[in-house]
Amino acid sequence: MKQLMLILSLVIFLPLSSHAEDFLGAPVLPQGTVTTKTDARLEMKTGLSHDAVVAFYREALKDVKDIKFRDWKEATYIEDDGNSPWHSITVSKLGEKGTDIIIAKDNWTWIMGTLVLRFVGVFVVLMILLLGMALSGSIISRSVASMAAKKAAN
Repeated sequence: MKQLMLILSLVIFLPLSSHAEDFLGAPVLPQGTVTTKTDARLEMKTGLSHDAVVAFYREALKDVKDIKFRDWKEATYIEDDGNSPWHSITVSKLGEKGTDIIIAKDNWTWIMGTLVLRFVGVFVVLMILLLGMALSGSIISRSVASMAAKKAAN
């Protein structure tokens, strides 16, 4: 009887994972209800727990490289740093109400914003280093001058 149940379970559930729907190449949870769908964004609600949804995405994306899972207080953020058409999957914790899932397309606004932020960040770091070097240079110059003046006085 147990073997029959196992075989029946495999026959039912394995085809679901192999024929899973996707959005921009990102897997879509089959048990979800789509609330909003555009060319760049898919929003879903599901009655499953947050941990079950994250486990689904960990399993579905286990062979994809350049994927980062970030666990935040109120959501789990799954980011693709590769060249997939999708950018992120956000799995929000709603508690007893279920879970929200948002799949977002990679866009130029985010790409350019990141590049500008890094560009500005490099120059901020260089300015801090320049100020630190100038400050230490003036301190060292004053101490060397005062030591030379003491040596000349003796």
